[in-house]
Amino acid sequence: RDENMTTHASGLVRIARQTFSTFAGHGVKATTVLCVRKDGQVVLMADGQVTMGSEIVKPNVKKVRVIQPGVIGGFAGATADAFTLFERLENKLEEHPGQLMRAAVELAKAWRTDKFLRKLEATMIVADKDSAFQITGSGDVLEPHDGVIGIGSGGSYALAAARALVDVPGMTAYDVAKKAMTIAADTCVYTNHNFTYQIINSDGTANASDVEAAKP
Repeated sequence: RDENMTTHASGLVRIARQTFSTFAGHGVKATTVLCVRKDGQVVLMADGQVTMGSEIVKPNVKKVRVIQPGVIGGFAGATADAFTLFERLENKLEEHPGQLMRAAVELAKAWRTDKFLRKLEATMIVADKDSAFQITGSGDVLEPHDGVIGIGSGGSYALAAARALVDVPGMTAYDVAKKAMTIAADTCVYTNHNFTYQIINSDGTANASDVEAAKP
């Protein structure tokens, strides 16, 4: 009987691990983060939904932040992993002040080769007034040709919408980002309408993050 109970317990542990792994996999892609650059202004915007499997566990998480004055970042993936990577990026920026590209490349190299960092599951967007990059754990540092980056499960919807809108006269970078994120939230079940954002102006100053009200 004791042997049967041990076997049953081992089976439950195995199922729990498989379930956690599945949830973690959903967490990596279940969000939308968008970066738009237009007319000297950079906007980084994200939704607030956290999803585990088919369950919404939180609707108002902030996925964008100021990394240091003049540098902003956003993430898709595990929150703890992303904040660890933000801290590493901040250290790289202190080593290479004013050189976001070099700091991003150094972080990507460490992320790919370090035994601890390569276990972290997240994708990042970082930007300053001059450039923006997508950083992945496979060592990629991607700079968009048109100033628009989208990541997460709704990233492709937001990216396509932003590219269609970015040349519309009279629309600011913020207008483009908000409309594109709204389209993504209307389309992707893992994305909601609770948007947080950071703005970098042409002079390098960053506006405080605000929260958009949820769509009624």
